[in-house]
Amino acid sequence: MSMISRGTQVPARWQLLACGLVLMASCSIAAAADGGIVDVHALPQLEGAVEDTSRPDPYRVEYRMPTPEAVTSPAVKKLLSADGWVPYVRPLEEKSTTLNFKKGRLGLSVYLTQGLGRPDQSVVHYSTDRIYGNVPFPDGASDIMFDGTRPYLGCIAPSALDATSDFYASQMAAIGWQKLTPETAARWTSSLDETVPNGLRAFYAHPDSKEGGFYQQKPVMVTLTRRDDGRTNVDIRVAPFALPSELKADGDLAGLPRPNPTKTARSLGSASSNKREMSAAVMAELPAVLAFYHRELAARGWQEDGSAPLAPGDEIAIKISNTDETGVLRLGRKYDFTMVSLTAQVKDSALAARAKAKKEADERFFKDAEAAAKQVIAADEARRKVQAAALSDTPLNALADSKTPVPLPETAEGVKFEGGDGRLEFSSTSSVKALGTFYRASLKNAGWKEQPSVINQPNMAVMEFSKAGKSISMTVMQMGPKVNVSANGTGLVVAAAKPVETKSAEAKPIQAKSTEPLKPDPDAALPVPTQRSSSGVSSTKFPGSDQSFRKELEASIPAELSDVLAFYRAELTKRGWQEKTDGTTVTAERAELAFTSPEGPAMLKLGRAREETTVSLVQRNPQAAAKADIIPKAGQARLMLGNIGPKEASLTINKQTIKIAAGAGGPQSPKGPMLDLPPGKYQYALRLPGQPTRNETLTVAAGDAWGLLVGPTGEVLPLQMY
Repeated sequence: MSMISRGTQVPARWQLLACGLVLMASCSIAAAADGGIVDVHALPQLEGAVEDTSRPDPYRVEYRMPTPEAVTSPAVKKLLSADGWVPYVRPLEEKSTTLNFKKGRLGLSVYLTQGLGRPDQSVVHYSTDRIYGNVPFPDGASDIMFDGTRPYLGCIAPSALDATSDFYASQMAAIGWQKLTPETAARWTSSLDETVPNGLRAFYAHPDSKEGGFYQQKPVMVTLTRRDDGRTNVDIRVAPFALPSELKADGDLAGLPRPNPTKTARSLGSASSNKREMSAAVMAELPAVLAFYHRELAARGWQEDGSAPLAPGDEIAIKISNTDETGVLRLGRKYDFTMVSLTAQVKDSALAARAKAKKEADERFFKDAEAAAKQVIAADEARRKVQAAALSDTPLNALADSKTPVPLPETAEGVKFEGGDGRLEFSSTSSVKALGTFYRASLKNAGWKEQPSVINQPNMAVMEFSKAGKSISMTVMQMGPKVNVSANGTGLVVAAAKPVETKSAEAKPIQAKSTEPLKPDPDAALPVPTQRSSSGVSSTKFPGSDQSFRKELEASIPAELSDVLAFYRAELTKRGWQEKTDGTTVTAERAELAFTSPEGPAMLKLGRAREETTVSLVQRNPQAAAKADIIPKAGQARLMLGNIGPKEASLTINKQTIKIAAGAGGPQSPKGPMLDLPPGKYQYALRLPGQPTRNETLTVAAGDAWGLLVGPTGEVLPLQMY
């Protein structure tokens, strides 16, 4: 043995070893301090075992063996049996691979796993298993079925009835069980029926004992029965009079009633399935379980239609039915459980009625969806016309002092130029036509040659230019009340360029003068003057619903902004709207006012374009939106996706890719995928099989709910729902 003198510096590995020994010692002490917990570290291990000490634990230990599981398992069982541990099986766990052992009041669970990547090796795991209701095992007992939580014991004692009776009389008393008499049993029952054909029965109770590990233990019934082979059947279980006589309902399984308490339960199907079933092992006597189902099934509209053929294990089988279903309730006994099997099957007539109702509902939905889609498209077209009418076709001049490789029109706003990547973006109040004419002329004069493009519409134009091996691709698209221009290509690349942002060009206000007082249109859903050049009202709602989540009016009025503002303040007040003082903005060129209306919050925005006052009036209905579950989380915006096309679509936004199944939002999926996003501007990409990727931009604010609907030909229709 090496010696370390006082004052010598101890190597780190020796310090670790010392700590490990102290920790292992403390584990053993902790385990030994509890008389009901076995010290797993002191148990025998197979020869050749290599214990894992990397994670010391007082309640479990594991060691590796150089043999496969099939060899190790019987060897462990033999080793522990030689050390006095008695193996047993738990009720209803006959197929479990876990080995269970008992030694006095101590319990032990052993399970084996294959060595990692080594089928020729195995790992043995010892775990403590506290026994809460200890009863003695006869020496040499066989076919032991035991559960120490109740307790329950079923086994065959090798001795005759009298010897076995003497064994339990002495051993039950030795661990604190007290035999009940009519007097001591009076708190539980008025009768102790001890008559057993070819055997005998006794009842025992155990007082609370911290030292013995007993706490609120129910009385047990010990039944001994003489066998033809001279041995004795042993059955110990909780006394029937200590079990509940009236069971309460637990949570349903597959929509079928389940009693409480149950040891195990499972189900197949759901409450809406054509076929469903539930099974359970109930910790109660059969009459109590039967009374429970008489009560619960009747309360749910089921009636009993007589007896059904008995299956193996059944003691009772009852036919049941209701308006739409037929079923069978089966009850039997196994160990100390009442076993329940309850099945239900939808009748053929009900299936036909359901199919008919579903078909009719599908047809109604598709009709409503088609009508809603037409309404949305028409509203969007009307909105686009109103917005397009506000855009200017006036010929454009180039913005002076522009530092971009291509000229900027004088109406350019929010310019972002990234010369290193060759990107240019801005918006404008000029029309697509005016911007297209401006760039075709200015770039042609600069020597750029335009490549023909098939996309040249009033609301969108795509232009391709080339010169001296360089190229520029430009997209001009109407997005609401403005036109967005985006361009990229090698012709825009500037070395060491810094991002450029320009402010909106200052335009001189031109005020229109109204010739007569503004008069309200009596037929309009939202107030709008009869003196208007254009107007459109849109509303958003789910198909089949009468309540709108959001109404929006857009109009252009040939009158001064102050007159239009006075008109709306007067008309909205007449309708019970109240103007909020917070956040109100009024200038000569624009106004923004918030209101509370009878249906919910509202916002009025006024602006100037082409010598007219533009109107945007939005009213929201939070009650209808909440009922439809489209309101986003606080501080977020919600995006709802739908697809009325025949093929699955894929949408990528905010670094997330979402699959939108064909027909999403249809009868099989009333709501398509939904996504909550922080407020901001997002680019999204839509992909459909066999079609080029569509890239669009969407700006959302906190509290907004937007719908993106994929059409039959792959077009994307954005619609603000709330």
